[in-house]
Amino acid sequence: MKKDLKKAKKIVSGAYDLSLGISIVIAVLLGVGIGIMLKQITGFSWLLWLGVFWGVGAGILNIYKAYCRAQKELEELAKDIKYTSKQDKKDV
Repeated sequence: MKKDLKKAKKIVSGAYDLSLGISIVIAVLLGVGIGIMLKQITGFSWLLWLGVFWGVGAGILNIYKAYCRAQKELEELAKDIKYTSKQDKKDV
């Protein structure tokens, strides 16, 4: 049962890592699409650049979330007994 859970966790983690690149591209494309739509509706060309800015901002937010998730996983890994040195085990 534990092996299945660990295997599923690895698969989910891998899917998150693969989806990061895709989510960045989609965020930028959605932002550009919204910008084009707003430009066509209102006629203001600067709204296109606002949409691009929103898309890039969303992509950066996705990167930040992935970084925080990876940082948390590494902190949990550092606490694992099998990855500590002999000196650290004596201190515990």
